[in-house]
Amino acid sequence: MRVDFLSGRFLGTPYRASTLTGDENTPEVFVINLEGVDCLTFIEHIEAMRISLSFAGYRDNLRKVRYRSGRVAFESRNHFFTDWREYNAERVEDVTLSIGGGRSRRTHRILNRKEDGTCLLPGIPCRQREVAYIPSDAVDSEVTARLKTGDYAGIYSERPGLDVSHVGIVIRDRGGRLFLRHASSSQEHGRVIDEDFMGYIRNKPGILVLRPRAVSAA
Repeated sequence: MRVDFLSGRFLGTPYRASTLTGDENTPEVFVINLEGVDCLTFIEHIEAMRISLSFAGYRDNLRKVRYRSGRVAFESRNHFFTDWREYNAERVEDVTLSIGGGRSRRTHRILNRKEDGTCLLPGIPCRQREVAYIPSDAVDSEVTARLKTGDYAGIYSERPGLDVSHVGIVIRDRGGRLFLRHASSSQEHGRVIDEDFMGYIRNKPGILVLRPRAVSAA
């Protein structure tokens, strides 16, 4: 599968935080950095590459994946995983409810608002959003059987202001083993790795799943 092939080329790529330029007081710059990635920029690169046939197409698609309507600005950047569901719906769909079946839960989150009422990201408005997730203790063999290689998985966060704490890509190998391919910030790894999926989510609150749609590459 294309996502498996493309993301596999990133295995071993160093984890790098804060590779993008822009904040409330700093003009946004459209950055392409393939030498170091965090968990979100990793999947941004892969999604843009998935729907591209050339480097020029990849640049254009990365801009559209990262920014609402492709407008390069800090306030237009898709800072949250569920922003993809809202603003990249032509490319991905939220399949959390269908994957989880009756085990899924719905909750309302106010993205970007911390417990004390201040913003996680100054300059970005707070948004109320319904978030569906599957509790990790409900992820059994029936649920994992519905996951597909190339699904984008988010780790549900209970921290005020967030929807997820981490993201990666679901990979199932030829033997049927399930992995999370992700840019790990841990001191032990500090790079893009494949990690046992069930082992990784065992002590996490839950998962969200976005599935790439079939699109014509450009």
